Amino acid sequence: MHAFEAPNSELPEIHVTEQDLRRLRAVVDQYAHGELAESADALDFELERARIVAQREVPSDVVTMRSRAVFENLQTGRRRELELVYPNEADPSAGKVSILAPAGVALLGLRVGSTISWPMGGGRSARLKLIEVLYQPELAGELDR
Repeated sequence: MHAFEAPNSELPEIHVTEQDLRRLRAVVDQYAHGELAESADALDFELERARIVAQREVPSDVVTMRSRAVFENLQTGRRRELELVYPNEADPSAGKVSILAPAGVALLGLRVGSTISWPMGGGRSARLKLIEVLYQPELAGELDR
């Protein structure tokens, strides 16, 4: 049972590679207790509902770990580019957003054109739309990344 409270709206299908699943399960385990426990629980929720695919079979328009993507906050109209990274690699000033950040968990596995309503903390939520995947390691043939 998840302590994470899922959004009330319908969630879009997400795709997660087998390799990302293994690595992200370790992230969930590492951060399950402590100040990032709620974020780890949200990630666990997403992994549980994901469609798991082989690296070579992930659609090219899906956000995987270490992908660079552009998304839009549909409430504000603001577009932002990010690289989805593991917590120890996060550097918001360089656009490297942790998988444990609300936007990171929300965008994991989304396909271009998909939208998701996601809790952003502090009682707020955002409706995010994936606009473009600028770089995906699997598409680039960088399967060990």
